[in-house]
Amino acid sequence: MSETGDVLAGCVMVITADRRKKELATALERRGASITYAPALSTVSHLDDVALVEDTRVLIEARPDVVVATTGIGFRGWVEAADAAGLADDLLEVLRGARLVARGPKARGAIQAAGLQADWVAESETAAELRDYLLAEGVDGLTIAVQHHGNGSDGLDEAFADAGATVHSLVVYGWGPPADPGAHRDAIVEAAQGRVDAVLFTSAPGVEAWLEGIAEAGVLPDIASRSHDGSLVLAAVGPVTAAPLEAAGLAAHFPERWRLGALVRELIKHFGTTEPIATPDGPLLLRANAAVLNGEVLPLTPTGLEILKALAGARGSVLTREQLGQLLPGDSAGAHAVEAAINRLRENSGSRALVKTVVKRGYALGVSA
Repeated sequence: MSETGDVLAGCVMVITADRRKKELATALERRGASITYAPALSTVSHLDDVALVEDTRVLIEARPDVVVATTGIGFRGWVEAADAAGLADDLLEVLRGARLVARGPKARGAIQAAGLQADWVAESETAAELRDYLLAEGVDGLTIAVQHHGNGSDGLDEAFADAGATVHSLVVYGWGPPADPGAHRDAIVEAAQGRVDAVLFTSAPGVEAWLEGIAEAGVLPDIASRSHDGSLVLAAVGPVTAAPLEAAGLAAHFPERWRLGALVRELIKHFGTTEPIATPDGPLLLRANAAVLNGEVLPLTPTGLEILKALAGARGSVLTREQLGQLLPGDSAGAHAVEAAINRLRENSGSRALVKTVVKRGYALGVSA
């Protein structure tokens, strides 16, 4: 399968982010993934916040020496809020006279969209790099404005104030509870029960809210086990976002570069290198909720998928009718019920060779040497 093809065919992926979720979903769906939206947090806009407008007026009067933009959406929202209050021209004039520092390319892009230029960009996209850079330059006696993201200041206000700066803090958006608590809870349960291939995170606050959700559901051991055995991929947009996952003892995947595109490529690389099982009908890949044979997602029933997974786990060895009968729902575990389930599996897979009947013994997956 090629990178631009259906390398993610059959994969069920949960997006826990509220912002830019459709952009991320589109990139994954183009590669064949099925997407479930279950934001762990909602984004709460402060564009009409009286306090934000008043803080902006105070900042315009203060004429800061340095302005720190921590997020692209926050900086754009700040300018929009100023525009709605009739303060945009005055704010932009003040910003042109200040030294503009950005926490990463997204914040720099928002600065440029406002017709301004960033003087310095933290390439690691971390508040720590930005803080260390300005402290090394020296901030004693300076007036610094910090536009914050929804999770607060990351210690920036305190660090600059302790070093002798006068700090003006502006919060443009915050985090709220999930807009759909049921979807959030259901996605966590699905992941714990092995019905999800990957859960995606784009912010550390989102991870922390998701961890609270799995603690409330009592499924942390199941999530941890699946994350470590590789049956559940917990994918973060970067190391800062991944940090709470690792601190909770979970295995996290993340790209070196902090970008949505890099996250998509990380998932493509992971699932694209999964070793398929060679069968007479082509390579067989098993996902959480699907089986993919020779690049095509098979229309299997849940029972058919469980039987196929059991046969695949045996790697060509025979499973008895009694063993397979344990996978059937209810009390329908007799020999005839197993035979009927196998026949449905063959019919739905479009192959008689995928599952072999071993006379007087049971059934085996048809594997190629």
